[in-house]
Amino acid sequence: MQKIAKFIYFKILGWKLNGEFPSHLNKFVAIVVPHTSWWDFLLGLLVREVWNEEINYIGKKSLFDSPFGWFFRWTGGAPIDRTKTNDTVKATAQIFNERKKFRLALSPEGTRKKVERWKTGFYFIAKTANVPIVLVAFDYGKKEVKISEPLIPTGDQEADFKKYHDFYEGVEGKHL
Repeated sequence: MQKIAKFIYFKILGWKLNGEFPSHLNKFVAIVVPHTSWWDFLLGLLVREVWNEEINYIGKKSLFDSPFGWFFRWTGGAPIDRTKTNDTVKATAQIFNERKKFRLALSPEGTRKKVERWKTGFYFIAKTANVPIVLVAFDYGKKEVKISEPLIPTGDQEADFKKYHDFYEGVEGKHL
């Protein structure tokens, strides 16, 4: 499967990779920016196969019911109760505690629409679970996926977010 994924990614689509996947880490939060299209999910699945690595995501609990729950589990999904009575940060941190390997990919924008500010949940999930954050950029302008070194949240949210935003400077999302 990896050979097919590499052929599609590099030869057919003509994309590049910039940076190394932190395969030595079993647990981290990867934020993927920008999230502008449903194509991002498919690109993420393809890149995961190119790296031949397990990467997970969370989704609302109802997605994991029949008839498509098997698909979301098969692609690395973990169900989460996102009702107002449940603390999503603690519930997600609990998944990190329960699993030997959990590499959570999510979009801090929380939507495919343009947003002025990112949601901060990813930051508090990483702090609560005591795991690093890895920055991943899907740059459709350069046809490249860029990945950072793992970053430990310092607790200085303003300084950390500045560093994160600087990483994504000039990155172009897919616009349909």
